[in-house]
Amino acid sequence: MMIARTAEKELRNLSRQFKAIAIIGPRQSGKTTLAKHVFGHLPYINMENPDTRRFVLEDPRGFLNNYKSGAIFDEIQRTPELFSYLQEILDNAKSKGHFILTGSNNFLLQENITQSLAGRIAYLTLLPFSLSELINLDVKSLNHQIFTGFYPPIYDQNIRPVKWYPNYIQTYIEKDVRQIKNIYDLETFHRFIKLCAGRVGQLLNKNSIAIEAGIDGKTVDSWLGILESSFIIYRLFPHHKNYNKRMVKMPKIYFYDTGLLCNFLGLTEASQIETHYFKGSIFENFIISDLLKTKFNHAIPANFFFWRDNVGHEIDLLIEEALNLLPLEIKAGKTIHSQFFKNLRYWLKLTGEKKGKIIYAGDDNQKRSEGIEIISWKSLPEMDSLV
Repeated sequence: MMIARTAEKELRNLSRQFKAIAIIGPRQSGKTTLAKHVFGHLPYINMENPDTRRFVLEDPRGFLNNYKSGAIFDEIQRTPELFSYLQEILDNAKSKGHFILTGSNNFLLQENITQSLAGRIAYLTLLPFSLSELINLDVKSLNHQIFTGFYPPIYDQNIRPVKWYPNYIQTYIEKDVRQIKNIYDLETFHRFIKLCAGRVGQLLNKNSIAIEAGIDGKTVDSWLGILESSFIIYRLFPHHKNYNKRMVKMPKIYFYDTGLLCNFLGLTEASQIETHYFKGSIFENFIISDLLKTKFNHAIPANFFFWRDNVGHEIDLLIEEALNLLPLEIKAGKTIHSQFFKNLRYWLKLTGEKKGKIIYAGDDNQKRSEGIEIISWKSLPEMDSLV
């Protein structure tokens, strides 16, 4: 049974407005399945096939002549030679939804599309399943869901996370990383990702990572870019408005998938999350990544930030919408506690804003008279209003 994707509706909308659509996201997030499901009338070509790549390299015009009525080009970043030729075809094409391009590397797609297809193509970022997409499945517990993660093959093929993630990581490092940048010391790169996992939800100190990984600062920047462009990590930046306070300037680091994060942290079963010293940060990652999916599934930019001053007052997540800022505090506790409100009340008083939300690991939802709404993690599927 195929699990319905929320992004399908937006994908169909985009196909009625644009001649080409790029579906980007991490490897194994369901891009190909969604493209084939929505555009089953188009021929499908996988650019990871070496014979196909050779044809493209030797005769790009001849290759595209075979698909005058459109096609799905999977893993298009493997054949960047095509982009400039696609430009000419799209300029002459009259139909919408002509070409569907998928890719598991955002950097290469952006670089080539910017040069050749600007204004001719729409983007849709497809991450692994959101909580709302799994709502009809039996979610055993919060920690079980966090540990299992959200990658479709785990659900489609009923594979245990402890078996699937190591193989995924091996494929990613050996295949994708070499395509993006020819990194020879893959063992050090693997250790680098683990060091990033050990800093989840924390301010990103690149000097500290460089020292522990035994690499220089430029390499840290380069490798962080690789992890971002291949949808492994997400950098959350501090909000720029300071409200007359000295603010931190370093971003925080999160993983797009909590199952992958747990694997890099060395967890082997869900129960270990409960007593893990990163429990709060893991839960925070879980909430932020799910809210990101809500934005991306509607093809809306995720204007997400955090706020922190130099004396420790902090808001875990600020969602910027036009001139409004919605503050969210994320708490891993299952019982509502007075400490949940401390930073949120401080920020509301400082800024004059009237509303805020607390998302926590408990079961009950509450609305407080001071404009603060308390939301259970189980209610995340109902938070489409945030988009």
